[in-house]
Amino acid sequence: MKFICPLIVVNDIGASRSFYENVLNQKVQCDFGENVSFEGGFAIHLKSHFSDLISISKNDIVQKSNNCELYFEEDDLDSFLQKLKDVGSIEYVHGLKEQPWGQRVIRFYDPDMHIVEVGEPMESVVKRFLSQGLSIEETVKRTLMPEEFVKQCL
Repeated sequence: MKFICPLIVVNDIGASRSFYENVLNQKVQCDFGENVSFEGGFAIHLKSHFSDLISISKNDIVQKSNNCELYFEEDDLDSFLQKLKDVGSIEYVHGLKEQPWGQRVIRFYDPDMHIVEVGEPMESVVKRFLSQGLSIEETVKRTLMPEEFVKQCL
């Protein structure tokens, strides 16, 4: 068996496609009208069609359940944060915060209230700590990354 991708249900396929393309820079792999898959490995599916496919009422598809998220990484997190401010209509789960292992992340909702997390890659975190003067050993301890990984980031 092979896992293919997560699929999230959306109310407006055009608005969601635009959000993922324009805000999160995702590239469409296939567009079947009521179902769009992205090169990043996830898909969106129109709510009205999806409820018919699985034979449940549209009312049984719950928005803002806060029980999963789509996770993305961005090398230039500061520029992305500015881009989010320029979008203006974003509802945040939380603003920028630093995780205990040093990674900076932000979480917000897509147009259908699915949680989206955008964080900096751990390579960037390691490089930031090393450039701030932390030793390899201190960076390993702070980031919880293996020493070999930290050395590769030099």
